[in-house]
Formats: sequence, structure tokens, C-alpha cells
Amino acid sequence: SSVFEAGTAKRTAELLKRKEGKHLAEGPEEPRRPKENDIPSRPLTAAEWKNRKESAGAPQRFEVKMMEKMLAAGSAIDVAQSLLGYVATETGTVSYELLLRYLTLCVHGNHQAEVFDLYDIMRHRFKTLDTGAYSLFIKGFSRTERWRECLLLLESTKKVVTPSPRNYGDAIWGAVQHGESTTAWELYEEMVGTGLSPNQETWQTLFDSGFSGQGNESKLQSILLHMRDNQIYPGEALAKSIRAWFESLPGNRWEGSWATVETSSVCRSCRARLESIQLSEEEYRQLKDRVMSDVIQGRDVFTKTTPQELESFMSFVKKRPPFDVVIDGLNVANTSSKGNQAKTLLAVVSELASQGLRVLVLGRKHMLKNSRSWDRSHMVLIQQKADCFFTENISEDDPFLLYAALHSGNHCRFVSRDLMRDHKACLPDSSARRLFFKWQRGHQLVLNNFLPGQRIRFQEIPSYDTIVQTHESSWHIPYDVEGLERCSYEVPKQWLCLRR
Repeated sequence: SSVFEAGTAKRTAELLKRKEGKHLAEGPEEPRRPKENDIPSRPLTAAEWKNRKESAGAPQRFEVKMMEKMLAAGSAIDVAQSLLGYVATETGTVSYELLLRYLTLCVHGNHQAEVFDLYDIMRHRFKTLDTGAYSLFIKGFSRTERWRECLLLLESTKKVVTPSPRNYGDAIWGAVQHGESTTAWELYEEMVGTGLSPNQETWQTLFDSGFSGQGNESKLQSILLHMRDNQIYPGEALAKSIRAWFESLPGNRWEGSWATVETSSVCRSCRARLESIQLSEEEYRQLKDRVMSDVIQGRDVFTKTTPQELESFMSFVKKRPPFDVVIDGLNVANTSSKGNQAKTLLAVVSELASQGLRVLVLGRKHMLKNSRSWDRSHMVLIQQKADCFFTENISEDDPFLLYAALHSGNHCRFVSRDLMRDHKACLPDSSARRLFFKWQRGHQLVLNNFLPGQRIRFQEIPSYDTIVQTHESSWHIPYDVEGLERCSYEVPKQWLCLRR
């Protein structure tokens, strides 16, 4: 499987654990729940609470800690109320912090009347509320007939801070539940307009809303285009809602199916060909410009090399014809734990050179010193078969590799197991990061586990792009399978195919 395929990182980590004999038979630790006997099962009198506090090992912050335990255990509301009654009797007041914990318990338990009471109490007692309280009230009110007050709370939040996607999502949920499609879409567009990325639950709310007509079809499809532009993959629950929505459209024009894609780019369900992983000329030019300005000449690059060394390398590349393959020499040499490193690197260089490809090897100067790992005769052969550039031992190879590959043209591939996450992160906007990831998946040759003497095998480069895509009569949407962990640099294997 490819290093970019969803779940590969987790499988690799588990394999390494087993190899080291550290694989644990038992599953992940359960989150710690408070001991049942810590929390009363019924409301207590003030005297009983006082006894509990005095017998507690650490009476400081007893009330707040007790309320947190109740929250974790999902305690009955009357037990929490008896604790508040005790505190009010003892001190004459209840602190903001304790009320906030109680509010959390009320919202999580959907105790609407108590949420309304707390809203009145806290507004009158405290001059201002923090964003945590506003968030809880927005969620609490969204589920009730007083849901419109969410909008006022959202406005109050804006005076202090930009509301979170969760705040907007709760307000949108309230609008949808009460059939207010115009309000729901206004809130959604305001959220996206402020640069926030909606939660998947919010998208699912909109697809499940039952709003049809009224221009909602184009608005819901614009959510899919937002996923495309930002390389977002829906989870399985959202994918099911998207499928159900398409299939419910009047005239029953759409039919959905769960599918995988052949290595030839063809959808196994509808036989349509998916978009190519290769960048267009315009995309390539944009990416090259951004990488050169933000990564190669960015602020961080000279912590890993010197301006003189980078200038010398650029001159070296410009004086030579474009390369077909650029090899991260040290990274490739370390692929094999058995046999010396130079022998592994020579095997890879020989394989690529035998295909008539122009090869550049990037290495470090210590590789030129004769040693058990770096046999001089092997290094001489490598330099006969490929152009080589050796940097200082403290330098990082990646900026050199990216420069040489992008300078050589869109045909040039590179060999490395490094996933380049730091360099993708250096790019300042999502469209540039998406192009970088697309280019990387279409150009990176990853050497499978290799032993000297074996045939060189690279992981197959996919010919199609794993991204939401549409044509006149179809949508193809890659989605995350429930329960399958996917790292940020991995892509899903499963697709929702929709056609009419």
C-alpha cells in the first residue's frame, strides 16, 4: 500500500510495536471515571455536604471538583442543585466558576428550564460573561423554542471574539430544527465568510435538513465545492447524508453507490475516469513560484543551510540539463538496515540510470569519506551514473531536493521516504498547500522495503487525484471510513459515487 493511503501510518506503527515486542494485548485505556462512592446518588442536606467537605482529603475547591465529577458521571440535576444550595447557605453566594460548571451539566443533560433560570441569574449577577458561558447558552437555547435568542448571544460573543464554528453550528442547528432555512444559510455564509471551517456535524445538519427547492440545491452543492477547494474529506456519517440527499431530490434523478477506484483512474461503480494527479501547466507554475518564494527563500531555510551553499547549488542545477529524477541520497541509503548504505544507494541509482533517466543524487559530504557504510568504490560508481551534489553535514536536503525537482519541470520525480510535512506547512494558504500535496503524491517515488540483491520496487504512484470532483452528471466524493485513523498526509481509499 502507498504511504499516502489512509491507515498506513497506524498499521506501520503497530507493526513496529509488534517487532519490538511491545504490542499490548489489552486495548486502549478507558477514560477514568470518578468512583461512584465519591458522588452522592441523591440530593444531600447542607449538613451532609458539610460533613463530606470536612472529611475530604483536600477541602480546597471541594465544590468545583465535586461538580466536575458530577459532570463526568452525568449525575442527576437535583444532586447538583443540593450542592449549590449548600454553598449558598455557607457563603451567601455561588461563584461564577461553580455556576459555569453547573451550566455545563444542565446543557449536557438538556435541562432547558434550568438553562433559562441560569441565564437570568448570571446576566443579572455578572457584568460580563466569558466566551465559555456564551457558547454553553448558545448550545442550550438552540434546542428550545427560545432558539432565536442564540442569534442575540452570537452577536454578544462577536463583541469579544469571533464565534467558533461550534457556536455557528449550534445556531444553524436551531434554525434548521425550526424550519428557518433563510436564517440557517445566512449564518452558514457568515461563518464561511469569516474564514472559519464548518464542523462536519454542521454540514450533516444542512444535508439532513429536508430543505428542498428555494435555491438550496446549489447551496448544498457549494459545500461539496468548498470541500474540494480545501481538500476536506467527509466522514462516513456525512457521506451517507450526502448520498441520501442526492437520492431524495425530486424526480429521483440521482443514484449513489459506495465504490473504490482502479489504479487506471476508473471508478469501479460507474466506469468514469477521475481527474489526473498531474498538475496542469498553470497549477505547476503557481506551485513552483510559491515554493521558491515561501520555502526555498523563506525565513526558515537558512537555519538549515547557508545563502552561499544554496546559491552554489542553484548555479549547479542551472548549468545542467533538466533532471528526470532527484534522489535524497541519505534517506534512500537508510532504507535498508542490512548491507551497507552506499550499496543500497548504488542499487537505486543503477536501476533508474538503466532506464535512460537523468539522475541527480543529493548527499552529505561525510558520504565521501571511505568507511564501512560508505565504500569509496560504490560512491565512485554512483558519481559515474548520476550527477551528485554533496552539502555540508549539518544542512537539510529537502530545500535542495524541492528546488532541483521543480526547476527541472513537471516531468521530474523525486525519491524519498520523507513526507515533507514541514514544507507543506510553510505555504501560507490552503490552495498552495493543496497543490503541493497533489504534486507530491504525483511525483514522489517511495522505495518499498529493500534488501541488497533484491529487485528495486517503488510504490505505485496513483494516476488520479483523491479530491471531491464533479462532471455534468456525476459526483465522486472520497470519504473517511468510520473507525479508520488517517494521518494528515494520507488520503481515503473509499469513494461515494453519485450519477444520474
